[in-house]
Amino acid sequence: MTARILDGEAAAAAIRDELATRITALADKGVTPGLGTILVGDDPPSRRYIAMKHEDASALGLHTRELNLDASASQQEIEVAIEVLNNDEDIHAFIVQYPFPPGLHYGNAVLHMDPAKDADGLHPVNLGLLVMGVEAPVACTPAGIIRLLTHHGVEIPGRHVVIVGRGLTIGRPLANLLALKRPDGNAAVTVVHTGVSDLGRFTREADILIAAAGSPGLITADMVEPGAAVVAAGVSFEGRKVVSDVDEGVAEVAGWLSPRIGGVGPMTRALLMSNAVEAAERSIA
Repeated sequence: MTARILDGEAAAAAIRDELATRITALADKGVTPGLGTILVGDDPPSRRYIAMKHEDASALGLHTRELNLDASASQQEIEVAIEVLNNDEDIHAFIVQYPFPPGLHYGNAVLHMDPAKDADGLHPVNLGLLVMGVEAPVACTPAGIIRLLTHHGVEIPGRHVVIVGRGLTIGRPLANLLALKRPDGNAAVTVVHTGVSDLGRFTREADILIAAAGSPGLITADMVEPGAAVVAAGVSFEGRKVVSDVDEGVAEVAGWLSPRIGGVGPMTRALLMSNAVEAAERSIA
């Protein structure tokens, strides 16, 4: 068996086509969606991510604003930058790029964001609304993973989804999204992590397996049920090389597999654009 590819570039292109229509409708009402970013320090992968996000936004015609702070910035200086974007009427949504340099507290920074402008869906207010099943900004990567699966016709309702990883940006919000009673959810969800012994005992039970632990090559072919859909959401860096949580041998067992490059990444960026457009729509509703 050779896995079919969960092509994130194709799925993201479909989302951008949808957004173009909505952006035109906003323009007819005199509104240009605005996306802001705050980067603290000089982490090379973070700089690349920020650059790609601004490129995507510009291609769609969004207004952007980029605030960059030195690694020596204080927690207070970060909070001042957040207030600048909170109060910028031309910016409808923004992100505070993770990770922070040592000694700074990312969670405290997020608390200072206006929840309505939270493009990453990580503010406690938005996470709480997600748990309640109330519409609110949703974390981009989890939402992108679900869109990636549905775009390629992978059925989610009633299936057993195993998520490896319990992090704030993927594992926890994704588990809640998938469990909600809705057409792209309503799944049986199991969350495990690298602290669990014999991970394969759980992963082999998955119809859909999502690896989001940030542990290179963690998921091997013997840990996958033949024919399962496998999403490689966790990555690490070895120098400049992106390394996946999913070993290459999984392609010979899985029914569907997202690639290391061009899988989840484009979906995360597309859903960030979507969150910014939705925030602009809410601002005039």
